[in-house]
Amino acid sequence: MKKKYMILLGALSLASSTFAQTWIWYPGDYEIWLGNQMNNRRTERGAFFPPFWKTDSHYVVVEFSKQLNLAEPEEIFIAAEGKYNAKLDGKLQFGMPETMLLPAGKHNLNIKVWNQATPPTIYVKGKTVNSDSSWRVTYEDKEWIDESGKASDTSATVYMVAGCWNFDGATQRPSQFSLMREPQQPVAQTEQSEGGTLYDFGKETFGFITLKNLSGKGKIEIYYGESPEEAKDKAYCETLDKLLLEPGQITDLAIRSTSPLNNSDNEYTLENSKAFRYVYITHEPGVKIGEVSMQYEYLPEEYRGNFRCNDEELNRIWEVGAYTMHLTTREFFIDGIKRDRWIWSGDAIQSYLMNYYLFFDNESVKRTIWLLRGKDPVTSHSNTIMDYTFYWFLSVYDYYMYSGDRHFVNQLYPRMQTMMDYVLGRTNKNGMVEGMTGDWVFVDWADGYLDKKGELSFEQVLFCRSLETMALCAELVGDAIGKQKYEKLAAALKAKLEPTFWNIQKQAFVHNCVNGQQSDAVTRYANMFSVFFQYLNGDKQQAIKHSVLLNDSILKITTPYMRFYELEALCALGEQNAVMKEMKAYWGGMLKEGATSFWEKYNPEESGTQHLAMYGRPYGKSLCHAWGASPIYLLGKYYLGVKPVKEGYKEFAITPALGGLKWMEGTVPTPNGNIHIYMDNKTIKVKATEGKGYLTIKSRRQPKANIGTIEQVSADTWRLWIDSPEERTVTYRL
Repeated sequence: MKKKYMILLGALSLASSTFAQTWIWYPGDYEIWLGNQMNNRRTERGAFFPPFWKTDSHYVVVEFSKQLNLAEPEEIFIAAEGKYNAKLDGKLQFGMPETMLLPAGKHNLNIKVWNQATPPTIYVKGKTVNSDSSWRVTYEDKEWIDESGKASDTSATVYMVAGCWNFDGATQRPSQFSLMREPQQPVAQTEQSEGGTLYDFGKETFGFITLKNLSGKGKIEIYYGESPEEAKDKAYCETLDKLLLEPGQITDLAIRSTSPLNNSDNEYTLENSKAFRYVYITHEPGVKIGEVSMQYEYLPEEYRGNFRCNDEELNRIWEVGAYTMHLTTREFFIDGIKRDRWIWSGDAIQSYLMNYYLFFDNESVKRTIWLLRGKDPVTSHSNTIMDYTFYWFLSVYDYYMYSGDRHFVNQLYPRMQTMMDYVLGRTNKNGMVEGMTGDWVFVDWADGYLDKKGELSFEQVLFCRSLETMALCAELVGDAIGKQKYEKLAAALKAKLEPTFWNIQKQAFVHNCVNGQQSDAVTRYANMFSVFFQYLNGDKQQAIKHSVLLNDSILKITTPYMRFYELEALCALGEQNAVMKEMKAYWGGMLKEGATSFWEKYNPEESGTQHLAMYGRPYGKSLCHAWGASPIYLLGKYYLGVKPVKEGYKEFAITPALGGLKWMEGTVPTPNGNIHIYMDNKTIKVKATEGKGYLTIKSRRQPKANIGTIEQVSADTWRLWIDSPEERTVTYRL
């Protein structure tokens, strides 16, 4: 049974739901509303900082309907978030009935809810009639009554299948959702010569500062930092709070909210959460503070994936990567916990992939995809960034392959179509995309000039993959015309990639073409994506490996964001040994600098407080960034070697590679099971509790297996079919 969260009046527990009924809503609406709460919590030095892209909202009137066929009369209980009416077979019931008696036989039940503040939701509980994802929903029923009293035809009404999560009790209202909290104490506190106190919570963390035993009158100032330098720099730290303490009450001056002090401890917990390791607190002479602690805030997740090996530094990299991933997995997958706290599509697609090898939390993936898409009409790229729109398309099919959830693709497909219509409406005469007014062409943060003019090869590669994704999803939902359309567009664009961007002398894709002319610049981006998308033949992939990926004269990547893809390309080319050295040097380098979570950017050539600066600000860099956790994905997919071949791990591939390690073992989660791998230089053990697939082995001699028959694939490559959960033990020779 899949693990579910039980949400009790805004709190979470890990108990599995035993209810058949759940709160339901218009699909995507709750996700958009909840995402608005998340995206609008950002502050910059105490000032409110909303997103700069279009903010959508939920539909304020939603009709929920269910066709019934009851063997006997049945009483149902109804709860709703909003003002509602109920109709049985078209007849309005009096008031807002909390209970209804449904007669036996075939009937149509309709409940219409209005709620301007939060998404309209309903909860219905009966013996057999319960609210769940089988209900239909619409935001316009297109029904009217003519002068004769005849009701109109409603065949033009577009119905969707209801959305839901796991709010499975009548009091577990979706609008009351919040993350869990637990108290934590600082590991050290030191009085500073400037007069304040510096509190160290031991590692990067996230939550609400709590002040206890408050007394007196005056101002309290709280400065947060991911480093002691940031926390103590009152003029330039990224986040801060200012409070006014008065007898019996305290006012948060940023949000102008006054609260009474709680209980006999005169305790106050701030309303706004912050990311920090260090907190520097100063106050006026008339104020006394007895104790400082925090309420750590988190989404409870089960670490279903794991990894261990003989290299303790690599074990530490995996652990810190997992912690980084957990900190940035909140209501949604966010970028970083200190500065933005926003949902960015480029960051999110990497979080999804890491999630599949750590938590396998499908609900967080779906919430984030819904939110990033938003509502029609489409007026800009996702997060205003062209490449982020393409990542959004790619993420949908990735989700399907890992989860097997075709229903989600069906629900989302109409919005995929309108998003692609927007993209196709902005192509040039060559059928390619270029940055237009209002477009942010991002690619990466680079320590060097990165030209964004003309047709970027990187953007065309992503665009082509997005069209291929649309064709695959069209086939899944039965849209034969759409499938043909997108396949034709993808094939036409793919055929132009090499003639337009491949440079024979450079043995690589050039960075861009301006006015039909290739530039001289070669960057890593399009080249590495073309490798793991397999857009080039084997010879050209090998050429890219040497002319680009292993060429230090090509502009180096200094963000974990693009290191993710660079190392994936090298792994796809069989360079696990080289990638292992890079992982240890790059992520190990952050650990040597004292990192307790992984950063937005790391340049080994910098030192000291240079590591804290970004965006022209001394502490602008995020020291806990989702895209910093990529070893979770690389170790699961390319060292343990596990990936789905058919949707939802109905068929899998296991191709383990030590990459210079003496031994390793780990677990990769699947939708309803796990795949466990152990490998040393003589033995491989595999236990797969779900699906079927091949274990592929490199060996100089024919391996031996305790179960099954080993087949030879090539001179030194062998495979074993796995179709039952018994552990396979294979002996081989490197």
